[in-house]
Amino acid sequence: MGLLVFVRNLLLALCLFLVLGFLYYSAWKLHLLQWEDSKYDRLGFLLKLDSKLPAELATKYANFSEGACKPGYASALMTAIFPRFSKPAPMFLDNSFRKWARIREFVPPFGIKGQDNLIKAILSVTKEYRLTPALDSLRCRRCIIVGNGGVLANKSLGSRIDDYDIVVRLNSAPVKGFEKDVGSKTTLRITYPEGAMQRPEQYERDSLFVLAGFKWQDFKWLKYIVYKERVSWTHNIQREKEFLRKLVKARVITDLSSGI
Repeated sequence: MGLLVFVRNLLLALCLFLVLGFLYYSAWKLHLLQWEDSKYDRLGFLLKLDSKLPAELATKYANFSEGACKPGYASALMTAIFPRFSKPAPMFLDNSFRKWARIREFVPPFGIKGQDNLIKAILSVTKEYRLTPALDSLRCRRCIIVGNGGVLANKSLGSRIDDYDIVVRLNSAPVKGFEKDVGSKTTLRITYPEGAMQRPEQYERDSLFVLAGFKWQDFKWLKYIVYKERVSWTHNIQREKEFLRKLVKARVITDLSSGI
């Protein structure tokens, strides 16, 4: 009798696992079919990006002239091509960063996991980590990102670049001596340790320094700077150069600049 009860219970358990397995498989297949029939990819982006707003939003912004600042336009366009778009955290980390659980779940560059103490130490002595009150008060902000390539040479776009409310520059992109082509205004300079200017006098006095932390050592580097401690490079530059020279010698890569 005991054997029959055991066999019955075992069969019931197997049946339950089979039913659950079937339901899980069916749900997975339906999910795939939903995305296959959808106009969005698995990440949620439109498969065909045409940069067009939905009809109701297109009507809302129809009366704005070419080049005019359109309040909320960037967010509306981003939501149109990526419906999952949201603003989970402030533009810059401030003292409320501990509240943003999602960015604390991932290591750099996707989050700040393991960096709590370093960030807290940096923010405790940082006076400003927001846009200026004048920029924050603007109802709409026109932004431009100026790259580091030579494509701007002899284009005389400096005055047009300076006309934007926010001018973003990257790493050690030079300004002095090239104002006619790249402009003279810098609102934000986004960089990481290896790409940063090494002398304080090279930075624009009225610009905001923004660290793009790609690895945990980058936060440590910023702490050295803020506390005026002896800076320790996050990479062994000499060792990396030696490795690159070996690759050049073996003709794995080509050094077009002859600078390695």
